[in-house]
Amino acid sequence: MAEKKTTKKAVAVKAEEPKKATVKKAAAPKKAVVAVNAENAGFKAGDVYQALAAAGKALTVKEIAKAAKISEEETLLGLGWLFKEGKLATADEKITLA
Repeated sequence: MAEKKTTKKAVAVKAEEPKKATVKKAAAPKKAVVAVNAENAGFKAGDVYQALAAAGKALTVKEIAKAAKISEEETLLGLGWLFKEGKLATADEKITLA
């Protein structure tokens, strides 16, 4: 079989081809999926109640979520449960135990 010889011109063309830049897409933050059912709402209410009891003062929703180590959506679910039971009071956009 006859081998093909590469010419200098062909090699030069290969060297001049621009390299494709790889662009990494930043991963979108995953949103918390909150299961809305009576059992989960009750557990989140317990988490919120314990966080407020441990703090001993009025907290914002963000502060409660951080103290309870749950998402803000889960915090709101628990707050709704506790508000319905009449266990919470609000003052200046902060929430405390009633």
